[in-house]
Formats: sequence, C-alpha cells, structure tokens
Amino acid sequence: MNILAFIAHPDDETILTGGTLALLAELGASVHYVCATRGEGGEVGDPPVCSQEELGLVRSQEMTNAVKALGGQSLTFLNYIDPKVGPENELYPFADDSAEVAEKIRYYLQDLRIDVLISHGSNGEYGHPGHLLAHQAACSTIKSLGDAAPLFFSFQASYPNNPKPHLANQQDEAHLILNIEPVLQKKINAALCHRTQHALFIRNTESRTGKKVTVPEVVLPIESLHRQIPAVQNGKLDDPLAQILAEANAVITPAELHL
Repeated sequence: MNILAFIAHPDDETILTGGTLALLAELGASVHYVCATRGEGGEVGDPPVCSQEELGLVRSQEMTNAVKALGGQSLTFLNYIDPKVGPENELYPFADDSAEVAEKIRYYLQDLRIDVLISHGSNGEYGHPGHLLAHQAACSTIKSLGDAAPLFFSFQASYPNNPKPHLANQQDEAHLILNIEPVLQKKINAALCHRTQHALFIRNTESRTGKKVTVPEVVLPIESLHRQIPAVQNGKLDDPLAQILAEANAVITPAELHL
C-alpha cells in the first residue's frame, strides 16, 4: 500500500498523525510525505535554536529527521512560504489559490501511485488557515480524479473524551480510533526532532493543564481518522486501510479509551 501524507507545516506530520504513519510503515506500507511549506513563519525556539532567517532551512532538516524516525520513504517540500504570525497571533494561509496546490498534489498522487491520501481535516484542526487550505486542496484533488482517486482520510477526527479536543476537527466524526502505543516511541523520537517547536509544544500543554510537562509527555498514544472520500455508508468501513489497521489490532472503541 502506498500512502501520501500531505501537511501544511513541518511538525504537523508528527503531532497530528505521526503514530498512524509510523504504524502503517511498520505494517509494510510505503509512506511518502509532501509538506506545503518549510515552516518559515513559525517560532525559533526558547532559547532560540536559530535565527528567523535560518528557520526554513532548520525546520526542513527537522522534518527530514522526523520522517526518518517515523519510517517514511520520501519527503518533498512544495516550497510555499509559511507566512509569519500576525498581530494578536493571527494566522494566514500559505497560498491564495487552492487549485494550484491541488494540481501539485495530483502530480504526486499519480507519480507515486498512491492508494491512500492522509491530510488535514474539515476544520483545519484548530482553524489554522493553512490547514484549511491543505484540506480544500486535498478534497479538490481527489474529486478531480474520479474513479481513479485514492482513498482520502483526514486526521484528528472527533471522538468522545478526546484529551486534546482543541485539536479535533469537530465536523469529522472518527471512523477509526487508533491505539498507537506500539509505535509511541517512534512518534516521541520524531517530536524530539522538531527542536524549534519544543517550547510551543510544552507551552500549549502547560497552559491547558496547569502543570509542567516534557516533550514526550505531550505526545499522545491515541490518534483518529475520518474517511472523507468516499463517504462512509452506514458507519461501516470496508476499505484496505481500515482492514490492515483492524488486522493489526490497532482499532479501538471509545469505551476502550479509559479516559
């Protein structure tokens, strides 16, 4: 099975769906990564890991290392520029034209003979305009391919008792809730690669929980997927991705979360 993970910024691949991608790689899938930007507009770390001018290059290498930790086969950057955060933490999309982005994704879907596309959800997780743009481009690409399209799953789907509901796409019901405990260390190792973002990871979690945490403690052993296209009928998944995850005993029910 050939999988393509299309994400907007370095670290999205790890924090939002790294366990799923690592698990699929362990199960024999070829997992390829396409990232729209190099994360030039993000944080440089606290204390700084690099200058703002060096950030794109540094974050590119961080993602290269993270993809290797997750067992990925290839990584491509589309070289869109990640806009800097605006006043009052305002966020911006990385492109004006989702059709242009969709065409670029279409190329990789066909060139790599992708069976499953995994990307951002309907709500852009926490409403990030770049995530929303990536989702729109993914939808457009899949629809344009018709019967030849791969399956399209989005990550961070909503499920009961989610420990990080602020990252969940509320419009996307989880069709698959996954226990990624067997590959949790790989996800942690990938998160540790993103050094420029460690302060951000920790700050967000500490502000929400009110207690001190480390980067490994930020990484969750539960992930979720929603099948965007084709739509799920009668709540039943009958596709190869769901099958391989079920056979690996990775799929759990809300009652098994113990949260």
